[in-house]
Amino acid sequence: MAKHTSSEEALRRLRDHLGKGALASQFRLESERALAERIGCSRETLRKAIRVLELEGRVWRHVGQGTFLGPRPAHEPIPPMVLVETASPADIIDARLLLEPGIAATAAQKATHQDLTLLRELVGRTMRAADWQAYEVADNAFHKAIARSSGNPVAIAFLDILSSVRSRVRWQREHNLTFRRDRKKEYTEQQSRMHGAIIDAIEARDPEGARQAMNDHLCAIRKVMVVT
Repeated sequence: MAKHTSSEEALRRLRDHLGKGALASQFRLESERALAERIGCSRETLRKAIRVLELEGRVWRHVGQGTFLGPRPAHEPIPPMVLVETASPADIIDARLLLEPGIAATAAQKATHQDLTLLRELVGRTMRAADWQAYEVADNAFHKAIARSSGNPVAIAFLDILSSVRSRVRWQREHNLTFRRDRKKEYTEQQSRMHGAIIDAIEARDPEGARQAMNDHLCAIRKVMVVT
């Protein structure tokens, strides 16, 4: 029964539990397993509900110490992953569209010969990927390598946060469906051609060309991957 509780219902039950008034601010909540049993949901569903409450400032998490009731103390920074853990695949692609075309444009001005060699090697890995997991690893490395070649540490950090969501179940499930729906060979060939266009523009020192090539690439991913 617990496993079929919806995220919305689990969130409602958790709000009711925390709103009973018996829990003081900064009170540490019981263990994830015990709280999931109390709420009547799976631990994965509970985590989603807690993330929503954390974004609302109702609870906060301290790595290694647990989840606490109340707003996060000023001296405790918000973990970057909190900002993207509840995001949909569409949200992530849209955020990448805001960020990565500019990174590619900067890379076209700053990339070294070694950067370009690595990028072409990574495109080769995507083409040789035997399954979608291997493709994801190579594709993720390709986009991170472009960020590194831009030389901007802030851009690299932001892209790292967005890239880390690719290990989440929801993203993996959607990408796996896309990979199988569009067939491995056709999908990897199309994406690799677009990767090649990005590299060509970077190598040609064409910032606007690199920007457009990256934009086209991410829009193509959004079109085939986001189906709901």
